[in-house]
Amino acid sequence: MKKQVVCPHCGKPYSCYRNPTPTTDVVIHDPGRGVVIIRRLNEPLGYALPGGFIEEGEQAEKAAIREMKEETGLDVRLDGLLGVYSTPHRDPRQHTMSVVFVGHATNPDAIHGGDDAATAAFYPLDSLPEPIVFDHSRILADFALMLAGKRQLAPVEPPEQD
Repeated sequence: MKKQVVCPHCGKPYSCYRNPTPTTDVVIHDPGRGVVIIRRLNEPLGYALPGGFIEEGEQAEKAAIREMKEETGLDVRLDGLLGVYSTPHRDPRQHTMSVVFVGHATNPDAIHGGDDAATAAFYPLDSLPEPIVFDHSRILADFALMLAGKRQLAPVEPPEQD
């Protein structure tokens, strides 16, 4: 959204854009263990899918893989795109737009909390910890629909090579 504001230093008007901040989350799934859920260290406190902010100049897929390593210790391969979630109040801190992937860990036994995650663990979909924050309950419900064959994953763009 374009907004006209006045510079507090020089008094001249200028245009300011207030766009949603891009983020990424991943539903890391292991058929025998469930999905990875983290316990957040920061507000809002509670449980969530691992994820975080996409950095300037960073591909969403690479950001997802990076955030999974930082928050869970897991090396993740992305299987598909579950969806894009952008309801303006999905994050109480600011308007975010999350690109949500489904993936699997190549090293599931290496799971541990890190960065913004106090803990990280696999949970069965029918036995998730509470409270689940943000709109992650909705994302997990969409994931359950995908597992039931009632929703499709979209293909992902391969991560750029460094």
